[in-house]
Amino acid sequence: MADDALAACRRPVTTRTMNTSGRGLMKAWIKQSLAITALAAGLGFAVGATAQTPVTFQLNWTAGGPNAGFAAAVGEGYYKAAGLDVTIVQGNGSGNTAQLVASGRSELAYADAVAVAQLIAKGAPMKMVSTIYQSNPNAVNALKKTGIKSIADLKGKKIGVPAGGSQGPMLPLLLEANGLKESDMTLLNMPVAAMVPSLLQGQVDAILGSTDSYQIQLEQQGAELTNFPFADHGVPTVATSIFASNEYAKKNPDVIKKFIAASLKGWSFALDNPAKAIEHTKALFPDMNVKLATAELAAITPLFCSGGAKFIGKAEDAHWARTQKLLSEVKLLPAGQDPKSYYTNEFLPADGEMRACK
Repeated sequence: MADDALAACRRPVTTRTMNTSGRGLMKAWIKQSLAITALAAGLGFAVGATAQTPVTFQLNWTAGGPNAGFAAAVGEGYYKAAGLDVTIVQGNGSGNTAQLVASGRSELAYADAVAVAQLIAKGAPMKMVSTIYQSNPNAVNALKKTGIKSIADLKGKKIGVPAGGSQGPMLPLLLEANGLKESDMTLLNMPVAAMVPSLLQGQVDAILGSTDSYQIQLEQQGAELTNFPFADHGVPTVATSIFASNEYAKKNPDVIKKFIAASLKGWSFALDNPAKAIEHTKALFPDMNVKLATAELAAITPLFCSGGAKFIGKAEDAHWARTQKLLSEVKLLPAGQDPKSYYTNEFLPADGEMRACK
């Protein structure tokens, strides 16, 4: 029918035709022409429209300041401009998120590098493709009134450990660096939600917490703390990274490249416009605590360019080598493992297109 209509459009309308058919034919022709114009416009729109590639991105934690760069990439339209329709899914611990990808239940995710590297060393088919935190935010958090003034003072104490978090796997490295053993203390695995109240109520003497979450929650409840960041006490390791299953990376290299470029653009925006980035995060996750998220984003800002990083989103080879050495010394990773088996830079933008660390 459309072909017949287009053919009719091509036939010249002569004076003879007009005289033979009269005004009725003229009206019909105009009506038909308008219909064809609308049809052509519709067809043109359908052909010209760019389909958005769906991407599901699994976080390591619940929504807040540590995810603000990804939310900014959504809110500012960076993913959309790259042709991606990104859905961000909240998580409940780096260890759990790493397992999701290792087991094939997720394809593209965000978690602590140590938890991911441990599974890769055991044969999990995945790799880290961009490192956001160049140093780990994990920390020992203790109330000042407990009298804990050093890592050594944890001896004989009860310590809360978050189930599924990266703190547990990294604990041996912290203890080794400070001359302690796990048997020197009582470790209590507990749900994430129980960590802060357990410390405040005196059920534990300290927690394996973090500078970007637990510490902020405690301080906002008036707690006076003594904090011991892992990175300052013998654990200067590569930290939270974007990673993907090998199969997904093989089938979707361009998607990963676009996702990373847009994500790094989102993080650059978040560093320059923290309040707006938090607004974007709130828009995606309405239940988010704005005050807490704002403090979290401020707390993580120094982590982007630590560890000798030259560019935001890229951990240097030397930092990876140092991480491998440290973790293998306490058997968290196998000795002699090639650090490049954990990560690849092939999906990163060119250095000239990345934000340099000052």
